Amino acid sequence: MTSDLELLAATNSVGAVAKPSQPDHFLSWKNHNKDLMSGASSSLRAAFSHCVQQVRNYDYHHYLCLLELPSELRKTAFALRAFNVETSKAMDIASDPRIGLMRLVWWKEAIDKIYVRKQIEHPVAQALASVLSENKISKGWLKRSVEARINDANREISDIPEKIEDLEKYAEDTVSTLLYTTLQAGGIKSTAADHAASHIGKASGLLLLLKSLPYHASRNRHFSYIPAEVAANHGLLVKEGGRSEIHLDSREGLCDAVFEMASVANVHLLKARELSGAVPIEARPVLLESVPAQVLLDSLNRVQFDVFDPRLARGVLGVSPLWYHVKLKWYSWRGKY
Repeated sequence: MTSDLELLAATNSVGAVAKPSQPDHFLSWKNHNKDLMSGASSSLRAAFSHCVQQVRNYDYHHYLCLLELPSELRKTAFALRAFNVETSKAMDIASDPRIGLMRLVWWKEAIDKIYVRKQIEHPVAQALASVLSENKISKGWLKRSVEARINDANREISDIPEKIEDLEKYAEDTVSTLLYTTLQAGGIKSTAADHAASHIGKASGLLLLLKSLPYHASRNRHFSYIPAEVAANHGLLVKEGGRSEIHLDSREGLCDAVFEMASVANVHLLKARELSGAVPIEARPVLLESVPAQVLLDSLNRVQFDVFDPRLARGVLGVSPLWYHVKLKWYSWRGKY
């Protein structure tokens, strides 16, 4: 079986690699065969192997997107995406919220240390330090991402975002920043590409928050990501004892609320595509992350925006892995996003 490091190093010859359980017809071969990790130390090779494994295990739909990037950008993109995996799951895997918060603060401090070239004994931090030494990536974007998650973790369980704009900002801070840093690493300076990345990040972030509602409901945090304004529009907001709470007693009301939020995400995707004519060709592979956002939006539409419909958990974002792969390759081949 191909190792994780070989998946990173050999993706110059493999355009897209499916999960190990997927058949070989998921693979798309290319002509060049340069080793991304040639000359790297064994510890650094292990660090990048860990990054690939983390992204493949926790963020598979974006893992496939990264394999469509130019070979010279792929290594950096995997390190950045693995950093996002570490911070995004910090609160979810912690047995105590305080431990998760401590982990996020640790990552915030780690960014500062990496930029002053202090060594950190963590594989993702090592990979990140390596790519930051080779690329001009703004420290501010990385810090902004972690700080947004820290602020979210610090919210009281009864704190409800007032407006959908609050969640749009959270999506930009945590998702769009990944696209900004990847564009920076590729040396791509384009206002149109930056604006498209902003819209795609907001759309992707909103849709993933919607998809995660059942998970947060199981942890008694389902109301955290439905804005009070949207909840009130659909009869989900209840005031008790001078405090507002969101009740999900009405499945129809929840579906309507999800539809309203998904409609905002759809507008962002449309705006991003309206900019495509002004976006440089070299930026378009980075913006392929609009494809999983569109796939998820279409899947939500098929289940009438019922986030508890089990079909959303099937395959990749509710569609078969083969269909997702073909759709992603089609956009990549056409130079679209």
